[in-house]
Amino acid sequence: MPLKIATIAMGVLIALGTTVVVVTIVKRTMSGPAGLPDRTFAAVLDEPAGTGIVGIASVRDRLAVQLHGGGADRVLLIDPASGAIVGRVSLTR
Repeated sequence: MPLKIATIAMGVLIALGTTVVVVTIVKRTMSGPAGLPDRTFAAVLDEPAGTGIVGIASVRDRLAVQLHGGGADRVLLIDPASGAIVGRVSLTR
């Protein structure tokens, strides 16, 4: 009888432990990388009329925004922490 009780108790503990591990894995995969706070920023690009965003890429700790129209094609480097434009590269032919 004591062996039967011990076997049932261990089975319940294994089931609970497995449930905790699965729930923890699901929560971590749904919330994104651990230790990285969710950051949002707003940047208003003061560009001429007719300018459009062609592409956006991450470059180290900056965002590179490729612009077309409203003059020569150009790339703006934006600091995501502040939303400030920290660099500008003009593409001319």
